[in-house]
Amino acid sequence: MIRFRRVIFCALVWLAGGACAVGAAGRAPQRATDPYVGALAIDADSGRVLFADRADAPGYPASVTKVMTAYLVLDAVKEGRLALDTIVRASPTRTREDVELRKPSCIGMRAGETLTVRELLAFLMVKSANDGAIFLAEAAAGSVADFVRRMNARAQALGMKDTVYYNPNGMPPWPRSAQRYNVSTCTDLARLARAVLKDHPEILDYTSLKSVKLKVPATRPRGIREWVPRLIYNHNNVLVKKDLRVVNPDGSEAVDGLKTGYIDLGGSSIVLTGTRKGRRVIVVVLGSSSAKTRDATARRLLVSALDAVAW
Repeated sequence: MIRFRRVIFCALVWLAGGACAVGAAGRAPQRATDPYVGALAIDADSGRVLFADRADAPGYPASVTKVMTAYLVLDAVKEGRLALDTIVRASPTRTREDVELRKPSCIGMRAGETLTVRELLAFLMVKSANDGAIFLAEAAAGSVADFVRRMNARAQALGMKDTVYYNPNGMPPWPRSAQRYNVSTCTDLARLARAVLKDHPEILDYTSLKSVKLKVPATRPRGIREWVPRLIYNHNNVLVKKDLRVVNPDGSEAVDGLKTGYIDLGGSSIVLTGTRKGRRVIVVVLGSSSAKTRDATARRLLVSALDAVAW
Protein backbone atom coordinates (compact mmCIF):
# COMPACT_ATOMS: atom_id res chain seq x y z
CA MET A 1 0.00 0.00 0.00
CA ILE A 2 1.24 3.43 -0.84
CA ARG A 3 2.11 5.34 2.29
CA PHE A 4 0.49 8.75 2.50
CA ARG A 5 2.45 11.87 3.32
CA ARG A 6 0.29 14.05 5.50
CA VAL A 7 2.09 17.33 5.13
CA ILE A 8 0.23 20.07 7.00
CA PHE A 9 2.08 22.84 5.24
CA CYS A 10 1.15 21.51 1.82
CA ALA A 11 -2.47 21.18 2.81
CA LEU A 12 -2.58 24.75 4.09
CA VAL A 13 -0.89 26.09 0.98
CA TRP A 14 -3.32 24.16 -1.23
CA LEU A 15 -6.29 25.70 0.57
CA ALA A 16 -4.76 29.13 0.17
CA GLY A 17 -4.56 28.61 -3.58
CA GLY A 18 -0.85 27.95 -3.90
CA ALA A 19 1.31 24.98 -4.80
CA CYS A 20 2.96 22.54 -2.45
CA ALA A 21 6.40 22.88 -3.96
CA VAL A 22 8.42 24.98 -6.35
CA GLY A 23 6.28 25.80 -9.37
CA ALA A 24 6.88 24.31 -12.77
CA ALA A 25 6.87 27.64 -14.59
CA GLY A 26 9.88 27.96 -16.84
CA ARG A 27 10.71 24.25 -16.77
CA ALA A 28 10.35 21.97 -19.77
CA PRO A 29 7.63 19.32 -19.54
CA GLN A 30 8.90 15.85 -18.80
CA ARG A 31 8.47 12.87 -21.09
CA ALA A 32 6.69 9.78 -19.84
CA THR A 33 8.66 7.87 -17.23
CA ASP A 34 8.33 4.92 -14.87
CA PRO A 35 6.24 4.97 -12.74
CA TYR A 36 5.10 8.52 -13.56
CA VAL A 37 6.11 12.15 -13.96
CA GLY A 38 4.00 13.05 -10.93
CA ALA A 39 1.16 11.84 -8.73
CA LEU A 40 -1.27 13.45 -6.30
CA ALA A 41 -4.27 12.50 -4.16
CA ILE A 42 -6.55 14.99 -2.42
CA ASP A 43 -9.76 15.16 -0.43
CA ALA A 44 -12.17 16.73 -2.93
CA ASP A 45 -14.20 18.50 -0.25
CA SER A 46 -11.42 20.21 1.68
CA GLY A 47 -8.58 20.14 -0.83
CA ARG A 48 -6.39 18.43 1.79
CA VAL A 49 -3.35 16.80 0.22
CA LEU A 50 -3.26 13.10 1.06
CA PHE A 51 -0.34 12.08 -1.14
CA ALA A 52 2.05 14.05 -3.31
CA ASP A 53 5.05 12.96 -5.34
CA ARG A 54 6.43 15.51 -7.81
CA ALA A 55 2.94 16.99 -8.00
CA ASP A 56 4.24 20.19 -9.61
CA ALA A 57 6.37 18.51 -12.27
CA PRO A 58 5.12 19.59 -15.70
CA GLY A 59 3.94 16.95 -18.14
CA TYR A 60 1.61 16.38 -21.05
CA PRO A 61 -2.04 15.84 -20.01
CA ALA A 62 -3.12 14.67 -23.48
CA SER A 63 -6.86 13.85 -23.47
CA VAL A 64 -7.22 14.76 -19.80
CA THR A 65 -7.49 18.21 -21.44
CA LYS A 66 -11.07 17.28 -22.29
CA VAL A 67 -12.08 17.79 -18.66
CA MET A 68 -11.54 21.52 -19.23
CA THR A 69 -13.36 21.32 -22.57
CA ALA A 70 -16.37 19.70 -20.92
CA TYR A 71 -16.20 22.27 -18.10
CA LEU A 72 -16.57 25.21 -20.48
CA VAL A 73 -19.26 23.50 -22.55
CA LEU A 74 -21.27 22.80 -19.39
CA ASP A 75 -20.77 26.46 -18.47
CA ALA A 76 -22.34 27.42 -21.80
CA VAL A 77 -25.29 25.10 -21.11
CA LYS A 78 -25.75 26.51 -17.61
CA GLU A 79 -25.64 30.06 -18.92
CA GLY A 80 -28.14 29.33 -21.70
CA ARG A 81 -25.72 29.85 -24.58
CA LEU A 82 -26.14 26.18 -25.47
CA ALA A 83 -28.63 23.47 -24.56
CA LEU A 84 -27.97 19.76 -24.32
CA ASP A 85 -30.33 19.33 -27.28
CA THR A 86 -28.60 22.03 -29.36
CA ILE A 87 -27.70 20.63 -32.79
CA VAL A 88 -24.00 21.01 -33.60
CA ARG A 89 -22.94 20.83 -37.23
CA ALA A 90 -19.49 19.48 -38.08
CA SER A 91 -17.30 22.11 -39.69
CA PRO A 92 -15.23 21.46 -42.80
CA THR A 93 -11.72 20.10 -42.36
CA ARG A 94 -9.52 23.13 -42.79
CA THR A 95 -5.93 22.03 -42.48
CA ARG A 96 -3.74 18.96 -42.38
CA GLU A 97 -3.46 19.52 -38.64
CA ASP A 98 -7.19 18.96 -38.25
CA VAL A 99 -6.89 15.65 -40.11
CA GLU A 100 -3.99 14.48 -37.96
CA LEU A 101 -5.71 15.47 -34.72
CA ARG A 102 -8.81 13.48 -35.52
CA LYS A 103 -7.15 10.18 -36.42
CA PRO A 104 -6.45 8.33 -33.16
CA SER A 105 -9.86 8.59 -31.46
CA CYS A 106 -12.70 10.26 -33.25
CA ILE A 107 -16.35 10.05 -34.20
CA GLY A 108 -15.58 10.38 -37.89
CA MET A 109 -18.09 13.13 -38.61
CA ARG A 110 -18.02 14.72 -42.03
CA ALA A 111 -18.66 18.37 -42.71
CA GLY A 112 -22.34 19.16 -42.40
CA GLU A 113 -23.25 16.12 -40.28
CA THR A 114 -24.87 16.84 -36.95
CA LEU A 115 -25.05 15.61 -33.36
CA THR A 116 -26.49 17.18 -30.22
CA VAL A 117 -24.37 18.70 -27.48
CA ARG A 118 -25.47 15.83 -25.23
CA GLU A 119 -24.26 13.23 -27.75
CA LEU A 120 -20.99 15.06 -28.31
CA LEU A 121 -20.34 15.25 -24.55
CA ALA A 122 -20.86 11.49 -24.31
CA PHE A 123 -18.46 10.94 -27.21
CA LEU A 124 -16.00 13.36 -25.60
CA MET A 125 -15.89 11.78 -22.14
CA VAL A 126 -16.47 8.11 -23.01
CA LYS A 127 -14.83 7.64 -26.42
CA SER A 128 -12.46 10.59 -25.98
CA ALA A 129 -13.45 11.93 -29.38
CA ASN A 130 -10.90 14.43 -30.68
CA ASP A 131 -13.13 15.75 -33.45
CA GLY A 132 -15.98 16.04 -30.95
CA ALA A 133 -13.81 18.38 -28.85
CA ILE A 134 -13.27 20.60 -31.88
CA PHE A 135 -16.96 20.80 -32.75
CA LEU A 136 -17.98 21.48 -29.14
CA ALA A 137 -15.36 24.23 -28.93
CA GLU A 138 -16.71 25.87 -32.06
CA ALA A 139 -20.29 25.59 -30.78
CA ALA A 140 -19.44 27.11 -27.40
CA ALA A 141 -17.14 29.92 -28.52
CA GLY A 142 -17.52 30.40 -32.26
CA SER A 143 -14.03 29.19 -33.06
CA VAL A 144 -11.37 26.89 -31.66
CA ALA A 145 -9.02 29.84 -31.14
CA ASP A 146 -11.56 31.72 -29.02
CA PHE A 147 -12.37 28.58 -27.05
CA VAL A 148 -8.70 27.97 -26.29
CA ARG A 149 -8.41 31.55 -25.03
CA ARG A 150 -11.28 30.80 -22.66
CA MET A 151 -9.57 27.59 -21.57
CA ASN A 152 -6.42 29.46 -20.61
CA ALA A 153 -8.39 32.24 -18.92
CA ARG A 154 -10.26 29.68 -16.82
CA ALA A 155 -7.04 27.90 -15.96
CA GLN A 156 -5.56 31.14 -14.65
CA ALA A 157 -8.75 31.95 -12.72
CA LEU A 158 -8.55 28.54 -11.02
CA GLY A 159 -4.91 29.08 -10.07
CA MET A 160 -3.60 26.55 -12.60
CA LYS A 161 -0.42 28.58 -12.92
CA ASP A 162 1.62 25.91 -14.68
CA THR A 163 -0.97 24.98 -17.32
CA VAL A 164 -1.13 26.12 -20.91
CA TYR A 165 -3.60 24.97 -23.56
CA TYR A 166 -3.19 25.10 -27.32
CA ASN A 167 -6.15 22.95 -28.34
CA PRO A 168 -9.35 21.52 -26.80
CA ASN A 169 -8.46 17.83 -27.15
CA GLY A 170 -4.87 17.47 -25.94
CA MET A 171 -3.52 15.93 -29.12
CA PRO A 172 0.02 16.66 -30.36
CA PRO A 173 0.51 19.61 -32.71
CA TRP A 174 1.11 19.18 -36.40
CA PRO A 175 3.88 19.17 -37.43
CA ARG A 176 5.18 17.33 -34.38
CA SER A 177 8.23 19.60 -34.17
CA ALA A 178 6.02 22.54 -33.23
CA GLN A 179 6.25 23.45 -29.52
CA ARG A 180 2.52 23.70 -28.96
CA TYR A 181 1.72 20.79 -26.69
CA ASN A 182 -0.78 21.26 -23.89
CA VAL A 183 1.11 21.23 -20.58
CA SER A 184 -0.06 20.83 -16.99
CA THR A 185 0.83 19.40 -13.57
CA CYS A 186 -0.89 17.09 -11.10
CA THR A 187 -1.58 20.05 -8.81
CA ASP A 188 -3.26 21.99 -11.60
CA LEU A 189 -5.27 19.03 -12.85
CA ALA A 190 -6.53 18.32 -9.34
CA ARG A 191 -7.63 21.96 -9.07
CA LEU A 192 -9.50 21.58 -12.34
CA ALA A 193 -11.20 18.35 -11.29
CA ARG A 194 -12.21 19.80 -7.94
CA ALA A 195 -13.67 22.90 -9.61
CA VAL A 196 -15.67 21.11 -12.29
CA LEU A 197 -17.07 18.62 -9.78
CA LYS A 198 -18.22 21.54 -7.64
CA ASP A 199 -19.63 23.68 -10.46
CA HIS A 200 -20.94 20.89 -12.69
CA PRO A 201 -21.52 17.63 -10.81
CA GLU A 202 -23.53 16.55 -13.84
CA ILE A 203 -20.23 15.82 -15.58
CA LEU A 204 -20.39 12.53 -13.69
CA ASP A 205 -23.44 11.62 -15.79
CA TYR A 206 -20.94 11.15 -18.61
CA THR A 207 -17.70 10.12 -16.91
CA SER A 208 -19.40 7.37 -14.86
CA LEU A 209 -20.68 5.60 -17.97
CA LYS A 210 -18.87 2.30 -18.45
CA SER A 211 -20.39 2.13 -21.89
CA VAL A 212 -22.97 3.99 -23.91
CA LYS A 213 -24.84 3.20 -27.09
CA LEU A 214 -24.38 5.96 -29.64
CA LYS A 215 -24.87 6.24 -33.37
CA VAL A 216 -21.62 6.22 -35.34
CA PRO A 217 -20.98 6.67 -39.06
CA ALA A 218 -20.51 3.57 -41.16
CA THR A 219 -19.96 3.07 -44.87
CA ARG A 220 -22.08 0.34 -46.41
CA PRO A 221 -21.57 -1.44 -49.75
CA ARG A 222 -21.62 0.85 -52.78
CA GLY A 223 -20.34 3.68 -50.60
CA ILE A 224 -23.64 4.28 -48.83
CA ARG A 225 -23.00 6.14 -45.57
CA GLU A 226 -25.34 5.82 -42.61
CA TRP A 227 -25.30 6.18 -38.84
CA VAL A 228 -25.73 2.95 -36.89
CA PRO A 229 -25.98 2.26 -33.12
CA ARG A 230 -22.81 0.98 -31.52
CA LEU A 231 -21.78 0.31 -27.94
CA ILE A 232 -18.89 2.61 -26.99
CA TYR A 233 -16.72 1.63 -24.01
CA ASN A 234 -15.10 4.06 -21.60
CA HIS A 235 -11.30 4.37 -21.73
CA ASN A 236 -11.13 4.52 -17.92
CA ASN A 237 -9.96 1.00 -17.09
CA VAL A 238 -10.30 1.51 -13.33
CA LEU A 239 -13.99 2.14 -13.93
CA VAL A 240 -14.56 -0.57 -16.53
CA LYS A 241 -12.28 -3.56 -15.94
CA LYS A 242 -13.44 -6.04 -13.33
CA ASP A 243 -9.95 -6.69 -11.98
CA LEU A 244 -9.38 -2.96 -11.40
CA ARG A 245 -12.74 -1.89 -10.02
CA VAL A 246 -12.77 -0.42 -6.51
CA VAL A 247 -15.63 -1.81 -4.43
CA ASN A 248 -16.62 -0.14 -1.16
CA PRO A 249 -17.42 -2.14 2.00
CA ASP A 250 -21.16 -1.68 1.34
CA GLY A 251 -20.78 -3.26 -2.10
CA SER A 252 -21.08 -0.05 -4.11
CA GLU A 253 -18.51 0.83 -6.75
CA ALA A 254 -16.35 3.78 -5.77
CA VAL A 255 -15.15 5.16 -9.11
CA ASP A 256 -17.33 7.48 -11.19
CA GLY A 257 -14.86 9.49 -13.30
CA LEU A 258 -13.13 11.39 -14.71
CA LYS A 259 -10.74 11.07 -17.70
CA THR A 260 -7.71 9.31 -19.12
CA GLY A 261 -5.20 10.56 -21.66
CA TYR A 262 -2.31 9.32 -23.81
CA ILE A 263 0.14 10.69 -26.33
CA ASP A 264 3.43 9.06 -27.30
CA LEU A 265 5.59 11.85 -25.89
CA GLY A 266 3.72 12.25 -22.62
CA GLY A 267 2.65 8.70 -21.92
CA SER A 268 -0.48 7.70 -20.02
CA SER A 269 -2.26 9.99 -17.55
CA ILE A 270 -5.48 9.96 -15.57
CA VAL A 271 -7.63 12.11 -13.32
CA LEU A 272 -9.60 9.64 -11.23
CA THR A 273 -12.34 10.29 -8.69
CA GLY A 274 -14.46 8.17 -6.42
CA THR A 275 -16.56 8.19 -3.26
CA ARG A 276 -17.11 6.23 -0.07
CA LYS A 277 -19.63 7.07 2.67
CA GLY A 278 -20.31 10.41 1.01
CA ARG A 279 -16.65 11.44 0.92
CA ARG A 280 -14.98 12.11 -2.43
CA VAL A 281 -11.31 11.94 -3.35
CA ILE A 282 -9.42 12.94 -6.49
CA VAL A 283 -6.30 11.20 -7.78
CA VAL A 284 -4.01 12.41 -10.57
CA VAL A 285 -1.29 10.34 -12.21
CA LEU A 286 0.61 12.20 -14.91
CA GLY A 287 3.01 10.76 -17.49
CA SER A 288 3.21 7.05 -16.76
CA SER A 289 5.24 4.96 -19.17
CA SER A 290 2.30 2.61 -19.74
CA ALA A 291 -1.45 2.47 -19.21
CA LYS A 292 -0.96 -0.58 -17.00
CA THR A 293 1.34 1.33 -14.64
CA ARG A 294 -0.93 4.38 -14.68
CA ASP A 295 -4.02 2.35 -13.85
CA ALA A 296 -2.40 0.29 -11.10
CA THR A 297 -0.90 3.38 -9.47
CA ALA A 298 -4.12 5.39 -9.70
CA ARG A 299 -6.12 2.53 -8.23
CA ARG A 300 -3.73 2.09 -5.28
CA LEU A 301 -3.79 5.81 -4.58
CA LEU A 302 -7.58 5.93 -4.77
CA VAL A 303 -8.01 3.02 -2.37
CA SER A 304 -5.56 4.55 0.09
CA ALA A 305 -7.21 7.96 -0.22
CA LEU A 306 -10.65 6.53 0.45
CA ASP A 307 -9.27 4.63 3.45
CA ALA A 308 -7.87 7.91 4.75
CA VAL A 309 -11.06 9.97 4.49
CA ALA A 310 -13.75 7.33 5.10
CA TRP A 311 -12.47 4.63 7.43
